[in-house]
Amino acid sequence: MTNDIYGPFPGRADFPARLTERQRARYEQLGANLEVVERRIAAACEAAGRPREDVTLIVVTKTYPAEDTALLAALGVTDVAENRDQDAAPKAETCVQLPLTWHFVGQLQTNKVRSVVRYADAVHSVDRLRLVESLSAAVLRAERPPLDCLVQVALDKDVPAGGIAEQGGTGHRAGVAPADVLALADRIADTPGLRMAGVMTVAPLAGPLADRPDQAFARLAEIASTVRASHPAATMVSAGMSGDLEQAVAAGATHVRVGTAVLGVRTPLG
Repeated sequence: MTNDIYGPFPGRADFPARLTERQRARYEQLGANLEVVERRIAAACEAAGRPREDVTLIVVTKTYPAEDTALLAALGVTDVAENRDQDAAPKAETCVQLPLTWHFVGQLQTNKVRSVVRYADAVHSVDRLRLVESLSAAVLRAERPPLDCLVQVALDKDVPAGGIAEQGGTGHRAGVAPADVLALADRIADTPGLRMAGVMTVAPLAGPLADRPDQAFARLAEIASTVRASHPAATMVSAGMSGDLEQAVAAGATHVRVGTAVLGVRTPLG
């Protein structure tokens, strides 16, 4: 393998010819998978009466090597996501010359913040005030451009009319309750070094919206609208993965996070 695939951009016409046989097979496999996902997104946009350019595909590259990230860049992918800093940081460094936007989508501990702000363009999993403060301090220390922040919404913590939010149990998603989203968004917007960019969710595993991604994403759209009323620039709605991207697009998602459908079934991390 040669470092040629890592930059400055592997888009030259003879790029496939420069790959090893193994790399070329993976390149072709990824390309075929991307075509299928692209058709799904395009069809979902058409069904929803939305322009295709309204939806950004983020390929979730967690557990896959930097080589795959470079091959994806050569295939035209512009946005990639990671959820563990220990995997993302070296991968981002290897691919630093590639024209990629890096999204951090996993739960972020404050002791990893300084590392994450070195490469991440957006953090989708902001869920507490302490994290807001840590991100701000790290961004200012790094003297980097403002960091896009999305509030992660835990829809299984929603309070139904006349009821109370479910507590405890298993299968609950991380994030803040819908009732607390706007307060956290306000804090992000008022914090130096951060830009309030939007909201994110994962279809809930518990609560009244479990196994109902269409309703879950419709609820997120309502929350996103409320946030935009106070923060008009917070236009990102990050929702939908390999199994439910169509429902997310129908509900107004601007970014879909797709991993398995592009890269294949992941091997569990050790």
